[in-house]
Amino acid sequence: MGLQSKITVYAAIVGCLGLMAGIVYYASLDNVSLEQVQVELTDVALREAGESEAKFTLTFLVKNSSEKTFVVPVIEYQLYGDDMLLGSGKYSTEDVALPGRAQIFGGAEVPVKNTFILNKDEITSEIYQSVINNEITNFIAEGTIITQSTWSVAETEFRTEK
Repeated sequence: MGLQSKITVYAAIVGCLGLMAGIVYYASLDNVSLEQVQVELTDVALREAGESEAKFTLTFLVKNSSEKTFVVPVIEYQLYGDDMLLGSGKYSTEDVALPGRAQIFGGAEVPVKNTFILNKDEITSEIYQSVINNEITNFIAEGTIITQSTWSVAETEFRTEK
């Protein structure tokens, strides 16, 4: 192999590496916008209560304060009632392809509903009765929200009170 062809191969490799670095850099420009997401717990409503579990509908208001459009594939959270851990929950649209997920445009606020299942086995009987009798007045949700654009994914921690 001649010197001319070796230089061509090396130049092609350097060019490919430079192109890959450019793509990574361009994708990272979205991270700042994706991390500006805000989450607010707006409603905790009892849907049904049984002997061993109760189902609640939680409504999170997801606010996009940036100009970048994104989707929310995952919200993982721990729910507290009057400073007592009630359990954890997860909102997920990971099984839906990116083009099929609800888009949150810049400046928009979108309510996201999720079913939270409270198991009586995981808490005391008194706490369970307090929750299903609507005696708990202060709910706190804390966790992480994942936001995703075409090029980038960001994970942001949140804490919200109702």
